[in-house]
Amino acid sequence: MTIDIKNIAEMDRNAVLHPFTQLKDFASGKLGEPTIVETGKGIRIQDAHGKQLIDGFAGLYCVNVGYGRTEVAEAISRQAYRLAYYHSYAAHTTDELAILSDRLVKMAPGKMSKVFYGMSGSDANETQAKLVWYYNNLRGKPEKKKIISRERGYHGCSVVSGSMTGMSFYHDHMDLPRAGVLHTGVPHHYWGAEAGETELEFSKRRADELEELILREGPDTIGAFIAEPVLGTGGITPPPEGYWPAIQEVLRKYDVLLIADEVITGFGRTGSMFGCQHYGIEPDLITVAKGLTSAYFPLSGAIVGEKVYKVMEDGADRVGAFSHGYTYSGHPIGAAAANAVLDIVEKEDLPGNARAVGNYFQEQLKARFAQLPIVGEVRGVGLMGAIEFVADREKKTRFAPGLAVGARVSKAARNGGLIARAMPR
Repeated sequence: MTIDIKNIAEMDRNAVLHPFTQLKDFASGKLGEPTIVETGKGIRIQDAHGKQLIDGFAGLYCVNVGYGRTEVAEAISRQAYRLAYYHSYAAHTTDELAILSDRLVKMAPGKMSKVFYGMSGSDANETQAKLVWYYNNLRGKPEKKKIISRERGYHGCSVVSGSMTGMSFYHDHMDLPRAGVLHTGVPHHYWGAEAGETELEFSKRRADELEELILREGPDTIGAFIAEPVLGTGGITPPPEGYWPAIQEVLRKYDVLLIADEVITGFGRTGSMFGCQHYGIEPDLITVAKGLTSAYFPLSGAIVGEKVYKVMEDGADRVGAFSHGYTYSGHPIGAAAANAVLDIVEKEDLPGNARAVGNYFQEQLKARFAQLPIVGEVRGVGLMGAIEFVADREKKTRFAPGLAVGARVSKAARNGGLIARAMPR
């Protein structure tokens, strides 16, 4: 199909409000023309000018099975012809939804019970917050509502999920974060460790800081701790040795729920089906999205553990119906897409592939970049990788923000045919 590139670009500039875009620079043309993406196949996308790019970012960490998978497109088409939509309110369901939920409960780490559906990781984490509040209300602990996140954690950009995100870039001028959401230290050994401090010592210090925060606020006010198994948007930062055992010990001590945000790490990216399995994390609640449908259809899930669900069910006679839901909760087309994607993930053993290819990927990143004078750290796990640029590697001095080093490297990579993201600071 041939499109009128100039006309499409003009319509876009005149009518689309783009996320995370400098609006004045875009409107004036300073940012250049919008990139019109036309097709995708495997790991590559092609723009309207015919330029092919390796999508090293998988869209937004979401196209786990690659572009152009006909199995997923056909599953979506079949479901759309058969039943394009029905809601899941008041005990209504579809076969695809029931099958998907059964699969997720069985494959998820820990003792899971039910799945509640939304359309994005942001709304799924909004749901998780409401579940924490609901759970503690039903337990007769109405003060146990605060949620602790981490600096540089990313959990969405809606009101509560945006508050849980631990980067000021997502808060500025948006009246975030809201009260009741707290942040503790980021577990990044390279930047956060004291001189001579081992990873185990650093992990213990971060756990001690979490405990101090809980005690300072009052254990009876802390409802949950939310974290990604591997920090994603905050820098592709795997946890240091001993981090998760130390953190979980603190959470258990003070009866604090653990929400594992698996939006990026879920469905194979780390080399395990879930990041929790990779690091021995035992969550009470799990958030999934992105790779659940490989972004072929918007779908997210809040997977609810047995401990939380039992309190919800036991309290139903007292409080009535569970009064939370979205028009598109459990959308049948989304469920069909997810089942087709999970078939591919399992049949092609994509977690195993991420381990094998990921080992090579991590080795090559280190071999090719670790010794460069402007590289302070090369890190990653599975098919997640990052390069930390520094002005002085001996002194660990950052480049001045105005130099926009990450953006310049990203632009150079793109000119060479690779999409690689400059992470926000």
